[in-house]
Amino acid sequence: MASERQSISFARQERGPLLSSHTSGAYAPSPHQAVAYLVATYAELVDTGDFAGLGRLLADARFTGSGGTVTGAAAIEQMFRATLVLYPDGTPRTHHVVSNLIVDADEQAGTATSRSYVTVFQAVEGLPLQAVAAGRYHDRFARRDGAWRFTGRTVRIHLVGDTSHHLR
Repeated sequence: MASERQSISFARQERGPLLSSHTSGAYAPSPHQAVAYLVATYAELVDTGDFAGLGRLLADARFTGSGGTVTGAAAIEQMFRATLVLYPDGTPRTHHVVSNLIVDADEQAGTATSRSYVTVFQAVEGLPLQAVAAGRYHDRFARRDGAWRFTGRTVRIHLVGDTSHHLR
């Protein structure tokens, strides 16, 4: 297990968390594993309030949500800062649950797409734990220089609860 962890490259510096298919050992992640890792990392970064990390993670992507389309790390980071409420602990006090992940990959071309459900839970003073939004992610990925990256994310929220403590 330790050698398996060492053979996966998780680079969290300049470009954000990426899953590399260039490994030093016998283990190389499949496109499905790489996509699942990136999708989960997005949720983790939002829930921890790491908007700079989100910018790096989505730096090569076209991000489309209810506020329109944004590209580039700085613009994506700013969009999250302008949209989400952060609390004194530095987080939006949310928990993004991603489920029903479907991945279609063309390993030879180095591209993949995915579809998944997202449910956003939130609990803050005055708002007991509840789902505040639910919808779908439609994502695109590419393998560049041996590392998988987001190239597109479209967020479609279909069900909206009390977002008064979540969105500005």
